[in-house]
Amino acid sequence: MRASRSGNPHLALWIAASGLSHGEVARRIAVAGKARGHRQIAPDATRIRRWIDGEKPRPPVPALLADVLAEAAGQPLTPGDLGLTAAGPVLDSIQIPLLTEAAAQALAGWTQMDLFMDRRDALKLAVGAPLILAAERMLGGTARALNSRAKGFDAETVTALEEVTAFFTKADASKGGGLYRSAIVAQLAEVARRIEDGVPPSLKTRVFAATADLAALAGWVSHDSGRYGTAQRYWSYGVYAAGEAGQRDRGVEIVTRMSHQMIYLGRPDDALGLLGVAAAKATMPATKALVASQTGRVHAALGDERAADRHLGAADELLADGLGAGVPEWVSYFDAAEHAGARAVSARDLAGIDQGRRAASVHFEDALKLRKPGFERVKVMDRIGLAAALFDEGKVERGAAAAHQALDDAARVDSTLVASRLNTLLEAARPYGTSAVDEVRIRATELAAARPTAIAA
Repeated sequence: MRASRSGNPHLALWIAASGLSHGEVARRIAVAGKARGHRQIAPDATRIRRWIDGEKPRPPVPALLADVLAEAAGQPLTPGDLGLTAAGPVLDSIQIPLLTEAAAQALAGWTQMDLFMDRRDALKLAVGAPLILAAERMLGGTARALNSRAKGFDAETVTALEEVTAFFTKADASKGGGLYRSAIVAQLAEVARRIEDGVPPSLKTRVFAATADLAALAGWVSHDSGRYGTAQRYWSYGVYAAGEAGQRDRGVEIVTRMSHQMIYLGRPDDALGLLGVAAAKATMPATKALVASQTGRVHAALGDERAADRHLGAADELLADGLGAGVPEWVSYFDAAEHAGARAVSARDLAGIDQGRRAASVHFEDALKLRKPGFERVKVMDRIGLAAALFDEGKVERGAAAAHQALDDAARVDSTLVASRLNTLLEAARPYGTSAVDEVRIRATELAAARPTAIAA
């Protein structure tokens, strides 16, 4: 097959990692081929060079090459890891090569597609088994760095990266990520370029910890802007970077974000699959509580009251016992308020099953009382949820008053997540025809129209 213009950096880096010459790679492929009955396969060093330049070998060569390099590098590999996936371009895969430079190149490619194509569907959404297996692989993998030059980062650069990521994180929680998304993605693209230039061993943990935070944020603001496939790719890199930083639980937290997206897109089974992977890897009380709370919420969405109560109760116990000293900043948002929000949504979903349980509106009120300053977007979502719950419970006047307060706040936040909650509010208000509810309906419809939530697969 004809060589591509971009070459195959994944294959080049894995051959370098194996320590084998091109001639030795060719010889081992021929030996492996003969052992499996493929006597006609006999590449030479020139052919290996062509593959690195972008020529795609035909089956069964990709599988043989993966086996040869896996044995030499001491790590399981697939043809996809080597950039030899037969179906679709490598950049459209959710898989991250477990090799620092190749992973950074994949990230750079995603950011370029995101920034320059400016399309919500530039990267396809992964669902089902490929998504779950990718998460499991990323949480269980250990990357291998090749480039330890000091060209990409120094201590001052890492400090600047940490500070700008903290700024963007606070801004997103307060006002939504729509205004900042392009800047966050551009920052991530610059980080990818610098990782390719080299990460000094002394700064590796800080670099990749900050990168995991930035990638997690880039994923979240992309999700909040309706770019769902793009969000997955940034999250997948965040999980990889967390592993490089030695923060496996950081990766677990990012996987819960991926599960949140699956709930939002109406794929609760995929959400449960991701949470099952996360639960198996979580070691900290805070991440265990987060996973349990999220899992209970998904079971509630599926109408499984018993499983929902079991997992939500497990989160209650962990929170009651305390999450320990020194909870990392990246999971500090999960607290009693966040769990109360999960219980509120769960109660709303289960309201039709058991009318005797605690009203969803009470849980939303609990969440609002407990929310810390600075989390304005989630407060708006709580207020909208409270208004919808009050309508569901037949408390029409209180619901209308709560709705107007929520709409005042929602107008100041740029978030498709908030807009989707407005649709929930409209549905809850549908049975009522009072003048106060009509006014709510008009305002909510106008605001929802200004914040489109169309799903891009």
